Amino acid sequence: MFADMGAGHFLYIPATMLLGLIIGWILGSRAATDAYQAELRRREARARRNEPKATEATEAT
Repeated sequence: MFADMGAGHFLYIPATMLLGLIIGWILGSRAATDAYQAELRRREARARRNEPKATEATEAT
């Protein structure tokens, strides 16, 4: 089984795994950045929604 494999397998398999690792790293970092930006937008929207309520409460007193 292993005798039939050429030297190319010993280069091709690690190179393919390294390429997959690099592509996964890039896609994962993009997804993490997008998730972080979405969380910041949600926090800003929540702060804008809650802001008028706080000012109305202080004006009423």
